[in-house]
Amino acid sequence: MLRELSSAPLVAWGNAWLSGRVGLDDAVGAVERRTGPHVIGAVTGGDLPFEAGAPLRTALARLRSLGLSAFRLCLPVPGDPLGLVGAAELNMAAIEAREAVLVRLDDRQVGLVPSEDRRGSSYVGVSWMPHPAADATPEPVPLADAEHRLNLAIRESTALFGQVNDIASWGPEVTRALADLRDVGRAPTDGLAPGYPQRAHRVAALADRLAVVVRLAGGDEGRGLTAGQMEARREALRLLDRAVRRARVAAYCAVVEE
Repeated sequence: MLRELSSAPLVAWGNAWLSGRVGLDDAVGAVERRTGPHVIGAVTGGDLPFEAGAPLRTALARLRSLGLSAFRLCLPVPGDPLGLVGAAELNMAAIEAREAVLVRLDDRQVGLVPSEDRRGSSYVGVSWMPHPAADATPEPVPLADAEHRLNLAIRESTALFGQVNDIASWGPEVTRALADLRDVGRAPTDGLAPGYPQRAHRVAALADRLAVVVRLAGGDEGRGLTAGQMEARREALRLLDRAVRRARVAAYCAVVEE
């Protein structure tokens, strides 16, 4: 699983490119700025419109000639295939990676699942594995509902975190991330691209910051906590994770679902 979410930038900047807000070079540059070069990985399906090893720019240009019209974000986990529509092979790969992109073409839909592309001691990028996808539209996540559920999850998880006596023991990265959430004047993340509604920018910024808390706290073993505190911590992180994933899908797909 990638440390940095790769699917969200591709969805945001891909949709901005399709809407004419940015050029293809600018879109690819924004996608690759934080995670390195993006290429197409192994192509196992005989009828998939991709060439293994092709740079992202080349792949997107070809897809545009095939009627590329939308990018959609998928953030699934076991038991919650958020954004997925099948087929089974795509769903399994996406759930393992915890992310994927659905690409709508004229005559079909294709799924792209990212993984780390590491070569030698210094090259690190992202490799996208294409999979056939069912020709169906994912159930939309309304942006207003996702924002409401995200704020509700923050309140509920804050109450649960209050049952944990020593949050500082989780380490400095977690405490800094929690402090960032309380800093209402903090500059938003640069997750969304031009053309998204203001509410989507707001929801994405908060969800992206909460995702840092979930990732960092989820990787901590919680040493020194009682069994009750551990359970409160797990439940708080579960609530946040579900709300964050829904909010991100709603925000990053907002221009597609309008």
